Amino acid sequence: MNASHVRYWILATVVIGISIVFWTRIPSGKKSSGNDISYSFQIRPVLSDKCFACHGPDANKREAGLRLDVADNAYAKLKDGKGFAIVPGNPAASEVYRRITSVDPEYQMPTPESHLGLLNENEIDLIKNWIAQGARYEQHWAFSVPKQSPLPEMSNQSWTKNEIDYFVLAKMDGLGLEPNEVASKEQLLKRVSIDLTGLVPSLDLQRRFMNDKSEGAYERIVDELISQKAYGEKMAIHWLDVARFADSYGYQNDDARTQWAWRDWVIHAFNRNMSYDQFLVWQLAGDMLPNASKEQILATAFLRNHKITEEDGVIPEEYRVEYHLDKTRTFSSGLLGLTVECAQCHDHKYDPVSQEDYYRLFAFFNTSKEKGFDGSAGSGPAKTPVLTISSAEVKNLLTFINSKDTSRITVSVMGEDETLRPTHILNRGVYDAPGKVVTASALPAVMKFDSSKYSRDRLGLAKWTVSKENPLTARVFVNQIWQEIFGRGLVKSTGDFGMQGDLPTHPELLDWLAVDFMKHGWDVKRLVKQMVTSATYRQSSKLSGEKKEKDPENIYLSRGSRYRVPAESIRDIVLSTSGLLNPEIGGPSVKPYQPKGIWEATTANRGSLARYIQDKGGDLYRRGLYTFIKLTLPPPSMIIFDASNRDHCEVKRQKTNTPLQALVMLNDPTVLEASRVLAERMSTGKVSVDDKIEELFQRIVCRKPTEGEMQVLVAYYNEELATFSKDTHKAKTVLNVGDRTHEKRLDVSRAAALMRVISTIYNMEETITKS
Repeated sequence: MNASHVRYWILATVVIGISIVFWTRIPSGKKSSGNDISYSFQIRPVLSDKCFACHGPDANKREAGLRLDVADNAYAKLKDGKGFAIVPGNPAASEVYRRITSVDPEYQMPTPESHLGLLNENEIDLIKNWIAQGARYEQHWAFSVPKQSPLPEMSNQSWTKNEIDYFVLAKMDGLGLEPNEVASKEQLLKRVSIDLTGLVPSLDLQRRFMNDKSEGAYERIVDELISQKAYGEKMAIHWLDVARFADSYGYQNDDARTQWAWRDWVIHAFNRNMSYDQFLVWQLAGDMLPNASKEQILATAFLRNHKITEEDGVIPEEYRVEYHLDKTRTFSSGLLGLTVECAQCHDHKYDPVSQEDYYRLFAFFNTSKEKGFDGSAGSGPAKTPVLTISSAEVKNLLTFINSKDTSRITVSVMGEDETLRPTHILNRGVYDAPGKVVTASALPAVMKFDSSKYSRDRLGLAKWTVSKENPLTARVFVNQIWQEIFGRGLVKSTGDFGMQGDLPTHPELLDWLAVDFMKHGWDVKRLVKQMVTSATYRQSSKLSGEKKEKDPENIYLSRGSRYRVPAESIRDIVLSTSGLLNPEIGGPSVKPYQPKGIWEATTANRGSLARYIQDKGGDLYRRGLYTFIKLTLPPPSMIIFDASNRDHCEVKRQKTNTPLQALVMLNDPTVLEASRVLAERMSTGKVSVDDKIEELFQRIVCRKPTEGEMQVLVAYYNEELATFSKDTHKAKTVLNVGDRTHEKRLDVSRAAALMRVISTIYNMEETITKS
């Protein structure tokens, strides 16, 4: 057996597993008819992984003058004059094919020194057949304007509720999958309530929905939930991650800032259903609109939420540049879904974004009045440029701002410098290595920036961003909302729609939704309702053996999503079900319970944040999104549950499962106090223990307990009651948690026993899982 045979034998042992992973990335609906191979969906991912590092967009890293991401270059005669990289229709004459099939380390590609790994048999066959078919290049799917394709035909049209289901079911049909049955009413209500408000449904809402047997009951519940003020709070959480919102400046001398009025605006904007295009224009360039109002200027705080240094001795220009690099990164990742920051130091290695393209985009932000250093630590809660809002304006104009006192509110916002600052390409991305001067322009690979139509300033950039011809903006936002509701985006790499990102699992559905979203005025509430009223969303999350084998990650949506709720919702569920939740909307951030000493151990001991001063009264029981976020040490319990640390734009949170999360639920003072308060309230009265436990279970888990669950919980209650009856001091010790006052005339033994039961229910996985 020769070396070539050995190589192929080894590859054959793993090719089945590799090809399964690879083919799951290929949306069948986007492939050409018959056996035609798609460059965009089948070939480009291979070339991007294996070839573009040396033969891609980055001119500085390009080897042998060969560029494989551009057809004309790939077809051209090689630099050494010996043949062609790709000869359409003739694999054997194509140097690319000869090298990827070679076993000679001196000749094969990728080279062993690149550590990129050899292509597997499936990838080699794809490239061979693609070349044989003519090696046709296509524009990257995400850079083509989305178009609505006709609704596909499917096997079971009666299953569908709206257009989403046509695309989902067609994909299931192609894989021999069938949708799950509809989730139970209890599960469905809990699921949609968490998705739309971040809270579980109240007992009253549960009873009303369970008793309503009429047609359209579910749609009416959706309308009711989406009209609640809590909807805006839930929707704001994701946008605060995108906008890297925090309550301190970061860096070593970390002091408090006052950007919370912008958070109030975001909640207000979602609740009044501001169109997404206007939502973006105001945040990118509200200050540049004709006769800009204070609300429009306030919206631009979106661009000022980045970290800011307050340390004496810094080089102002270094940090001024860093702030604008952050704005560029937030704009590209959060709004366009591109990793443009890769081009800060050199041409992008994978996407068609040059270093010059990057700094032309950077130029839109480089004309701001913002300084790299704006005074020493403690000089003020907002940095130039600043918007000042009076108490009269809060009362009469900006009524959505929840101001606690009559002091003026100051917020860091955007404002243009009177003198146009030239923008240089920074050699190696270093602030003090200026190169060629460039003018402002948006990314040409995405969409042409027509300077006769768009001004070369942030307002022009904003209008370019929300143009219906922009191929990314609507797609990216639709994908983010899909991720928030289904747990995973149609494009899994939510912040990377470029060539190294994941391919969409349902490309026609993504494009259909993006076009439909724009056609209907960028209506966010309509988009959300569209998703949660689909039959796809309403499925049970039960997992059969067949689906575990065919679709283990639920890529094809053949069942309902099942995953833990966001960190903020865990806190909100505990507070709301116990009756502790303070439903107040907006206002300054609050400091709930936190382990003692951690701020003091991690601070420079300067400024207002040197010590953690816990809030009292109603502020202890605010929703999770109002928790004070210190960038140098974010709230520990929320970070343990994968909340964003907010030091950069984040469009997709991690999902982890660690023992620390169980320890938080068992020991967090908020959970213990909620258990105690609810137990004291429920321990009074003549209702039987069984009835109390059943009501508690339904209040927290949102369904009736099974007979087995009741037996376990009642037995546990009786065991704990026997223990506490013998030792009332121990019972009092257990109940001695939290600031909320105790109920009077309390049977401490019964209350402590019931508290243990409630704590157990809070610690059930189902309590904090959306299923």
